[in-house]
Amino acid sequence: MPYDWPEDTDFAYWELDVTDRKCPVCGRMMHVCDHRYRRFHTLQGPVELLCRLDRCPDPHCPGHTQTKSPETEVTLALPKWAIGWDVFCWIGHRRCSRHLAIPLIRSELLDDYAIKLSDNAIDTYIRRYQVMLAARQHDPESLRRHYAATAELILCIDGLQPEKGHETLYVVRELTGKRVWFAEPLLSATADEVRRLIIKAREWAEALGKPVALWLSDKQDAFVTGIAAEFPDVPHRYCDNHFLRDVARPVLEADSHAKVRMRRKVRGLRTIEQAVLARRTAETSDAPTPEAPEATTRTTAAMADPPPAVVDPADGIVLDYCAAVRGILNDDQGGPLHPPGVRMAEALTEVHASLRRNLDEKKGDSRRSNSAAWPDASRGAWTK
Repeated sequence: MPYDWPEDTDFAYWELDVTDRKCPVCGRMMHVCDHRYRRFHTLQGPVELLCRLDRCPDPHCPGHTQTKSPETEVTLALPKWAIGWDVFCWIGHRRCSRHLAIPLIRSELLDDYAIKLSDNAIDTYIRRYQVMLAARQHDPESLRRHYAATAELILCIDGLQPEKGHETLYVVRELTGKRVWFAEPLLSATADEVRRLIIKAREWAEALGKPVALWLSDKQDAFVTGIAAEFPDVPHRYCDNHFLRDVARPVLEADSHAKVRMRRKVRGLRTIEQAVLARRTAETSDAPTPEAPEATTRTTAAMADPPPAVVDPADGIVLDYCAAVRGILNDDQGGPLHPPGVRMAEALTEVHASLRRNLDEKKGDSRRSNSAAWPDASRGAWTK
């Protein structure tokens, strides 16, 4: 579908000519036979491109029926694209490097560069970017250049299952160059299926001509047997993360039970929030009404601009505390070195200390105000 450009769009006008104007068949100088106009977005603004098309002037030449486009056109934007390469790379970088969602990419394009694209268009460009990125990752020449200065390779393999019952994505990474070699989804983690991936990793290493110095994994049986069969002289080490997680499993189980107990103890947030919001609604909706019809004319001017409702600032503080506690209770992230239950206990202790300081301050103010009205026993006189 063609891009719908607004009528008031201010385009930058670019012209392109064919660089090599010799006919590839007969060698004669080609002539301009037609023009092609196209428009696309760039990060510097919209562009209207004029491409002069050439062909051989000899009607008897086989090249007479073929037109030649300017060679530099594809370096600006691919055919039938509404964006240039700079916008295309910008979208791919935001998606693959910063992991932005498509609505965020769309709003950032519109706010920063006035480029209006639909979600479907951005999704299409992201898919094309991923295809190009995968092709570049598998390019043998690119791999050789990347590992030209590398003496040896360190490989690791691991599986990631999004949900139970789904395919497991097995990823083979090279740690020296910090590069993902390949990834394949497998329905079953049998020894034969996993060994096929290890064979592929051995073929990649042989193509690069680099020795494999070490393998890392979580020591699954399929990994152990496959690596031992294909890399008999290469040491196979336990991944530090998996090792630490397995060692700390009893601690994490106790930490999980502690989180459950803390969540059972800290309750009633929603009740407090509903009470505060109900009180706010009652205060803001409380407005004076005229008692008699004859008073309407006298109070019209005063009612036109009623005074703002007085809202207790303490209500906002209470809501902030409730939001902070809810965020603490919902935090499940953390590794074995800093379990989420320990982090939850520390955060709740800080909230409790903050509440205690506020209460002590309030009690101190009330004690000071009360002591001003009581006589000083040491002097036998009123302090006020």
